[in-house]
Amino acid sequence: MANLKSSKKDIRRIERRTARRKPFARNAKLFPKKLEKLIAQGKTQEAQEFLPLVFKTLDKAAKQNIIHKNKAARIKSRVSKKLYALVSQAS
Repeated sequence: MANLKSSKKDIRRIERRTARRKPFARNAKLFPKKLEKLIAQGKTQEAQEFLPLVFKTLDKAAKQNIIHKNKAARIKSRVSKKLYALVSQAS
């Protein structure tokens, strides 16, 4: 435990930031997995509607430095590639 007053303030500040950022980190992991599950089940319509939400979530997480911007781009690329492969296969 910190002894200095400023260190105690830092700890409180870190806890507040962590609490504020945690939903973004959780959704950045959860939403692409949900989308991949929809793709695996072959639900193209729901997956296409869910894709912009996944992109938005990843962009917000990258903007707040929760995940790296290249990781967000890589995930977006992979899930969209899978989705469009499924859509072209269904057509």
